Amino acid sequence: MDADGNSVLMARDAVLLLGAALLFVLAFRRFGLGSVLGYLVAGAIVGPHMLGLVGDPRSKLGIAELGISLLLFLVGLELTPSRLWRLKQDVFGFGLAQVILCGIALSIFVYCATSVSAPAAIALGLPLALSSTAQVLPMLQSAGRLRTPFGERAFSILLFQDLSLVPLITIVAALSRAPAEAGAAPGWLMAVYTVVAIVGLVLAGRYLFTPLFRLIGGMGERELFVAAGLFTVLASSAVMEALGLSTALGAFVAGVMLADSPYRHELEADVDPFRSLLLGLFFVAVGMMLDLQAIADRPLLVVGLAAGLIVIKTSIILLLGRLFGMGWKQAFGLGLLLSQGGEFAFVLFTRAQDALLIAPEAASLFSAVVTLSMATTPFLMGLGKRFRSAPEQRKDMDGPERADQARAIIVGYGRFGQTVGQMLTRQRISVTLIDSNPAQIERTAALDTKVYFGDASRIDLLRHAGAEEAQLILFCHDDHSLDANALSMIAEAFPKASILVRAYDRLQMMKIGDAPIAGAVREVYESAIRMACLAMRSLEMDEDEIKDAEAEYRRLDAERLALQTETGDLRAGADMIPRPSGPLVEPTA
Repeated sequence: MDADGNSVLMARDAVLLLGAALLFVLAFRRFGLGSVLGYLVAGAIVGPHMLGLVGDPRSKLGIAELGISLLLFLVGLELTPSRLWRLKQDVFGFGLAQVILCGIALSIFVYCATSVSAPAAIALGLPLALSSTAQVLPMLQSAGRLRTPFGERAFSILLFQDLSLVPLITIVAALSRAPAEAGAAPGWLMAVYTVVAIVGLVLAGRYLFTPLFRLIGGMGERELFVAAGLFTVLASSAVMEALGLSTALGAFVAGVMLADSPYRHELEADVDPFRSLLLGLFFVAVGMMLDLQAIADRPLLVVGLAAGLIVIKTSIILLLGRLFGMGWKQAFGLGLLLSQGGEFAFVLFTRAQDALLIAPEAASLFSAVVTLSMATTPFLMGLGKRFRSAPEQRKDMDGPERADQARAIIVGYGRFGQTVGQMLTRQRISVTLIDSNPAQIERTAALDTKVYFGDASRIDLLRHAGAEEAQLILFCHDDHSLDANALSMIAEAFPKASILVRAYDRLQMMKIGDAPIAGAVREVYESAIRMACLAMRSLEMDEDEIKDAEAEYRRLDAERLALQTETGDLRAGADMIPRPSGPLVEPTA
């Protein structure tokens, strides 16, 4: 077929895939079943095993896997190296134990439930220990739970699962019955490659990508910034792929290295639309690969294997959660969240098939098991929602239900909330202090200050704290998930209270938009203006000049913020930013 014919086929496939995805995702979201299940069903219906409208799902899966890399890149942008170090116990403790125990238990389960050999059971059972990063993280993000203790623990486990892809590939290669490929790298060399690649990406992020974004940021060209963001992800993934490693891991490392960059938010805004589209296409491709005939031939076996997978993983994660100090409800919710098979199972099944460890029929059967387990996740999340939403309670710390009724509720008692709380207290305004960080509560307790423990972004916890009668609710914590929708629900629940918000930065101010609140303050805005005024006084500028300069800056900044909020574009109004090419004020003699 000529190039024109291929173009027509590609355009037709794109129209059919997007049309089916839109139809089923809208329908499934309408009934509260989640978008992922809609994508899977859309792929199954248009795929080769049902209507056959679109063929070759593996070629589309290869493109769509870029969505996983983009997802992990965005997650990496949220994780500064210091925060990642703080999670090391959950990553290398909880995560390691989960992969090992679930891998062993599922290998034994597969060996007992089927007639495969022991090496084949290992090649099938180990991949089943991995959960779906592409499915779980968007769920946590959309629910605003990714930065909570529960969400960070789930993310830590998923991160170790992604890191474990390399050793799992090595295990499959070690069990291989196929003739060794000429020039194939041994497992120990792949580990060396991994370390070298990560160090190389760290250096590239510091000495190549950050200067590149600084150069492009000075030009103010949005298209170049989008191209640079995609180049960063693709280049990092390509390096890992060339070494036979996880492309998603490369994208994640690149994200972590740019997490401290001043261009982090622009990157998030530019890359996220591509992530959403490609991630949806990934699930459509997975649905297309679902061999419905394999399910029809042995429906009880497929359903039984999927049920066994969910029960075993939930049970093991529940027990590990209890060992790592979680309440049983939280641990059970975590087990349900991570109970499905993951997208990397398809990669490992393909490797096992190439290694002559499993037959194509077995790969198809267990791909159906993984897909079916992924399809059940939205229903399991509905079942376990109350477990996930409840915060981990500390028996040694009081919840806000024990607080007396106060005029003001302050959420977050860190460096920002302390200043606000102390000023209000000096004016004899009664306050209830709430924080979700046990270490912070213990530090303030040593100063005879009572802070109650809890996640006060939840309406029910605010109600327990007396928000229905309070005159003020002040959100002073660092919570990026507070947006116009969340604040509108809080304002509707507590109409008597004026709501004030500490915004992390300009991007969050844009997200807050026209929420029905009394006001929002960027956390470093006023202090930065004050320093600029001090700097001008140090240059002995006239006081009226300084006041005019401050007023003019505030006016232009407010206009630019309003324009950015209206358009949703962080670069809107860039022409209002002064870009000096030399000294604006000559030094006095």
